[in-house]
Order: sequence, then C-alpha cells, then structure tokens
Amino acid sequence: MPAEPVRRAAVLGHPVAHSLSPVLHRAAWAGLGLPWEYSLVDCTSEQLPAYVASLDASWVGLSLTMPLKQTVLALLDETDPLVVATGAANTLLLSDGVRRGANTDVEGIETALREAGAEGRSAAVVLGGGATARSAVAALARLEASEVTAYVRRPEAGEELVATGSALGVDVTALPWDRAAEGLAARTVVCTVPKGAADHLAAAVPEGPGALLDVVYDPWPTPLAAAWSTRGGAVASGLAMLLHQAVGQVRLMTGREPSVAAMRTALEAAAARR
Repeated sequence: MPAEPVRRAAVLGHPVAHSLSPVLHRAAWAGLGLPWEYSLVDCTSEQLPAYVASLDASWVGLSLTMPLKQTVLALLDETDPLVVATGAANTLLLSDGVRRGANTDVEGIETALREAGAEGRSAAVVLGGGATARSAVAALARLEASEVTAYVRRPEAGEELVATGSALGVDVTALPWDRAAEGLAARTVVCTVPKGAADHLAAAVPEGPGALLDVVYDPWPTPLAAAWSTRGGAVASGLAMLLHQAVGQVRLMTGREPSVAAMRTALEAAAARR
C-alpha cells in the first residue's frame, strides 16, 4: 500500500508566535494518521501575496490570523458565503491551483456558545466591531438570534456589522462603545475586543447573567469573565472558539472528521504550560 503523501499547512499572522494552532492541527492529524507538516509563519499583509504565490502543490491550506483575514480576500479565486457576508477569511484552501477562502471562525463561535448553553431565538449582544465581531453576528444568525445589538468604538464598524446582519437575515443595531454596560443583561453576549478593552465592564455584570463568550484566552479568566462566572453566568473562553474553528479547518483541509476530544486535550495541556 503506498505511503500517504506528505502535505503541508501553516498558520500565518503578525505577530504569530503565540498561536496555538499548530498544537491543534498536529493533534488532529496525528489522530487521523496523517504524516503532514504544520508550521508557524510570521507574515505581514505586505508579505502575504508573495508567500502564497511561492507555495507548491504539497500545500493544502493556510490558517490566517490578524491582520491577514481581510488581506487574503484579494488573493482568492473562490469564497464561501460566510466570507462574503463577514468580509473575512481565516482559512485559505489550496487545491488544483485554486485558492478558496472559508470562514470557520463562525463555526468556532457558534459551537462555543452552544457549549456554554447560549439561548437561541433571543436577543444577543456583540462587544466590538472588527472581523471577529462580524463572524459573531454570523454565528448568532445561525443560533436564530431575534436581534443583535453591537457596541462599537468606530461608527464605520457599526455600519459593517449592520450590513453583515442584513446579508444573513438578522437585525443588527449599532450603538456607541460608552453604552456597552447596557448590553450585559442580554441572554447571550460575545465579547470580541482585545484583552483589557472590556475590563471596566466587569463591575456592571448583573446577577444571574446569561451566556458569555470572551474571545480572549490569555490571560484567563479576564476580569469580565471572572465577574460573569461569580454572578452565576455560563462562560466560554477564546480557547473554545479556537478549538472549534480549527476543527472546521481540519475538516476542510483533509476531508475527514478529526477527534475533537484529542484536539481539546492537546490544547488544554498547551495552554496550561503557558
């Protein structure tokens, strides 16, 4: 029986040294018996076109983190509907010379929220207005949120979120960031801002809150997540999102279903060593 050919993939971003994506993908591939190679590459937006052009037929895809989720759009031959709606691709699939973009961040957010017991068909809140916030709106649309309120630091970001919601059939209202404390009473809250940006909201968490996904995972818990848990709410960290978006990427790159349990174990062990 011929040996399984070696295939290659990598996570790209700038900076990217902190990424735990190699841990997840290597664990998945080991479980699938695939002798593939997954590397970590520091790559700026300016460097991305030349890097992608340099890849040979052994490459199956790339995982993309900031700031490349928008930069890659200009390099794609095909996109999935979620990429169009969110304006972001965290995955570049390479096959037969075709570059296809996908957004598995949506799957990551949706699954993390479900694990935290998020209530579908209820009002939801998104804190922040970047690419992850647009993916959060898409995930909440899948959860059939009745409406989404987004608290943003830039008016133009609010406009982008409203457009994403419109494309996916969910009403989005954008409000200024200084009103964010008002949104913590929602039954589902997704915090997409960088570490430290939402710390001041910890004091405003109500008693008996709903479900919170805070995409930050280092350090953990964030002040917001700690206050949420103390007051009786269900909390998911960015590690849960990271895990499940990687599951989607592995599925797309290999055509096989990876062991989520094995990937979770490897991720938790790596996170504990930090």
